Amino acid sequence: MYEIDPARADLVREFEANPNGPYSPELTLVVNRLRLMPIEDRHVLVCTRQGREWAMVRMPARGGAPIEPGDAPRFHDAEEAARAVFRARWKTVTGQDPEFQQAKG
Repeated sequence: MYEIDPARADLVREFEANPNGPYSPELTLVVNRLRLMPIEDRHVLVCTRQGREWAMVRMPARGGAPIEPGDAPRFHDAEEAARAVFRARWKTVTGQDPEFQQAKG
């Protein structure tokens, strides 16, 4: 499985600049790796108001369990929501906060 180098702040910046792609070949590897993380660790977006609001939640560990947005962070911009999921998944996989990497890079 592709290993993400947490020092690659350039890839974080690339995603932040254009969360909908197209991505460079290297960022494509990162995005695909983040999509393959274990279900119980995976942050996803749930649309709570069609085209107007999204909540970021973790997938339930048990398949078929309901996804409850509850007091999850809400977003009113789809791109900002995608950035938040990317940052959350990056931190889960690498153990490092991507904002810290941006400040260094």
